[in-house]
Amino acid sequence: MAKQLTDTVVLEALGKVQEPELGKDLVSLGMIKDLRIEGGRVAFTVELTTPACPLRDRIEREAKQAVQELDGVSEVSLKLTSNVPSDGRTRGLIDRPIKNAIAVASGKGGVGKTTLAVNLAAALAHAGARVGLLDADIYGPNVPTMMGVDRLPPQRDGKMTPAESYGVKLVSIAFLVKPGQPLIWRGPMLHTAIRQFIADVNWGELDYLVVDLPPGTGDASLSLSQSMPLTGVVIVTMPQKVSLEDAGRALEMFRTLKVPILGVVENMSFLELAGGEKLDLFGQGGGKKLADAAQVPFLGSIPIDVRVRVGGDGGVPVVISHPDSPVGRALTSIAEQVAAKISVQAYKQSNVIPIEMID
Repeated sequence: MAKQLTDTVVLEALGKVQEPELGKDLVSLGMIKDLRIEGGRVAFTVELTTPACPLRDRIEREAKQAVQELDGVSEVSLKLTSNVPSDGRTRGLIDRPIKNAIAVASGKGGVGKTTLAVNLAAALAHAGARVGLLDADIYGPNVPTMMGVDRLPPQRDGKMTPAESYGVKLVSIAFLVKPGQPLIWRGPMLHTAIRQFIADVNWGELDYLVVDLPPGTGDASLSLSQSMPLTGVVIVTMPQKVSLEDAGRALEMFRTLKVPILGVVENMSFLELAGGEKLDLFGQGGGKKLADAAQVPFLGSIPIDVRVRVGGDGGVPVVISHPDSPVGRALTSIAEQVAAKISVQAYKQSNVIPIEMID
């Protein structure tokens, strides 16, 4: 005899659907919301831990299939929403909650760190997250150029109002100095500036604050880590040996500062020629080797593509201008992986799931 179609029966079916990143079922994780049954029609919401979930299509497909297979079901309506968890860290300088703060760092300049920070922020915002972008690269503040903005809005309540572009709120020292003016600052001035960019800006509530750091292991990285607890850091490198050596030093610096390493990204990995051949201009596989040696995740490789440069110069991130290009997909994949790792980290810290269940 078929079971009567009830909330309990539907939840029992959904309890067999796993959230792949977290390793537990959707019901135990509290991800099933607004369940309604009207005759043979079943409607419910799956609340993801990030709108940039890399496995959202799989979760949607498996949840829908689990309910459709129940006796008496004639129609399934499934809605996906998200609620990004906080990393649980207290950021006392900020009035409104910033749930997660992601630093993007490199050991040396010229490896595409700002390009990654800009596209990471734009991809997360495009997915539906509330995102801020702090340009803490005091000596080379290029974020405004890459995001296509040149000024801040008027202040409000005695605090700076961030500019906004592609759904991302952003602040940079470039807005506060004359074009081309160099900043000849020592450590204490850097520390003060970074604290002001955190405390004296109306960021509002954010799911993610992406911070573009200057290259190297100097004062700015130390000041940021001391001023605002970081959820984690993404290390950017190129494949060649000198870049890897410097990226390794940056990685170990953050480890010393007890900042979690979210992963390593290899930029300018290869140039794909017209015939499909891949030309390794700067070497091959260095980023993966660095990640393996440091026992941290390798988040992916970004190919050389002129559209990245054109987008940077023109103020349109390539994940916006060419999302379906190989480089656009690579950058979007990295953003999704970062978001997923942050969600897993948040659940580990909140003891929602046992640590041993997480790969």
